[in-house]
Amino acid sequence: MTTTEKLAAVDAHIEALHAMVMKTLDDDQAVEVVSIPLAGKTSIADYMVIASGKSGRQVASMAYKIAEKCKNEFGRPARIQGLPTADWVLIDAGDVIVHIFKPDVRQFYNLERMWAFDTSPDAEPNPGEPRMGVLRVEPRNGGLG
Repeated sequence: MTTTEKLAAVDAHIEALHAMVMKTLDDDQAVEVVSIPLAGKTSIADYMVIASGKSGRQVASMAYKIAEKCKNEFGRPARIQGLPTADWVLIDAGDVIVHIFKPDVRQFYNLERMWAFDTSPDAEPNPGEPRMGVLRVEPRNGGLG
């Protein structure tokens, strides 16, 4: 297998993992799902997915399902932090990091803003704010399309 073929296989694996996370969140009725591409911007992961659940029970359930599917479908365990309180749960699936919040906690931490990378000339921050960029991702309120 050539280096190009190996890289293509790795990319396909990452995209399949990301698709599984997005589908699982959609199936479990997560709200305001946002996927932030990180490839080429940081080495921690290729995607960060941020979503909200309506209750701590729903947040925990979604986290457990994603971790279970990572193990069963991809052969690797995902690490989970933030249980049992389930206000903010982090699932580290390697190439995809997932944050699932209760809405009030998500609003407080505002990770979408922290991880914004669009630094195009027309992406100006509000006056007086540090320039990190403006996130250009459409939140998804159901449905994968």
